Amino acid sequence: QVQLVESGGGLVQAGGSLRLSCAVSKNIISINVMGWYRQAPGKQRESVATITSGDSPMYAASVKGRFTISRDNAKNTVYLQMANLKPEDTGVYYCLILSDRAYWGQGTQVTVSS
Repeated sequence: QVQLVESGGGLVQAGGSLRLSCAVSKNIISINVMGWYRQAPGKQRESVATITSGDSPMYAASVKGRFTISRDNAKNTVYLQMANLKPEDTGVYYCLILSDRAYWGQGTQVTVSS
């Protein structure tokens, strides 16, 4: 059974930084795309950043220049470095892995206070 374990969420003041991690269990076959989504209260889940197996990243316009996605294929881990955080970045952040199918993490709360 594939498991995704997320960590790194928390409470931070506006302008601060956080780093999210998502580790995928070793029994996954091959990972194509890894990414992060978020869901704010009362809103739909939205894509934040994705990265392909060829290390090509894509970012939502709202986070471009502030967030950096990276992956360590040897560790089956994807990271999201978040800087200059804003209150509108608040939400539950979910890790997504595309392999033979889509796998989602359990979510980690990020709260940015003004």
